[in-house]
Amino acid sequence: METTKIALFKGRKVRKTLYENEWWFSIIDVISVLTDSTQPSKYWTAMKARVQDESEFQLSTICRQLKLLAEDGKMRQTDCADIEGMFRIIQSIPSPKAEPFKRWLAKVGFERVQEIENPELATKRTRILYKLKGYPDSWIEKRMRGIAIREELTDEWQKRGAQEDRDYEILTAEISKAAFGITPSEYKKVKGLQRENLRDHMGDCRQSSRRRLLKKRPLGRLIVCILQ
Repeated sequence: METTKIALFKGRKVRKTLYENEWWFSIIDVISVLTDSTQPSKYWTAMKARVQDESEFQLSTICRQLKLLAEDGKMRQTDCADIEGMFRIIQSIPSPKAEPFKRWLAKVGFERVQEIENPELATKRTRILYKLKGYPDSWIEKRMRGIAIREELTDEWQKRGAQEDRDYEILTAEISKAAFGITPSEYKKVKGLQRENLRDHMGDCRQSSRRRLLKKRPLGRLIVCILQ
């Protein structure tokens, strides 16, 4: 299941997702950061043609389309590249920000290697990020428990045959409707959210209701009911 994360480079957002244990980054987000272009998609199209004309190299061969959360709140296929591929792409972008961005990419990649070797580091970094955002310790503790429950839930779904993003979306929507009478996409509209993670904007009441629902109905029975 692909999940969109947000990385910050000098205050600018770059979407990324884990694929085969590697970070893959949105190419148009990187182009937007490096060039300040208001039309990064057109810049990317023109750049691919220019590079092919100049060096007969197709940049599309080092890219992969992965689903990332778009501004409209939907998961959409997006051109992405891993760190190695992104270094090659950056070589073709004339920008004074290129070298600082390469160093930032290298740091992100190194942190990911550390997290694979020691998963606790990822949890610690998440806690620090929430603290920097100003969330109180009590909220952070509840959020971290929620993350752990969500991981257990998706692991169980995967064991029972869930594979595509759509499978997880349907199952999550069913739980949300049972708990709150509203789907996550509907709730995001109510909250006025776009790229933000809905669970970071749920109050204590909804978070605790969600946990009570999971405890009240055994996980296996809940999944079977949803899949039938």
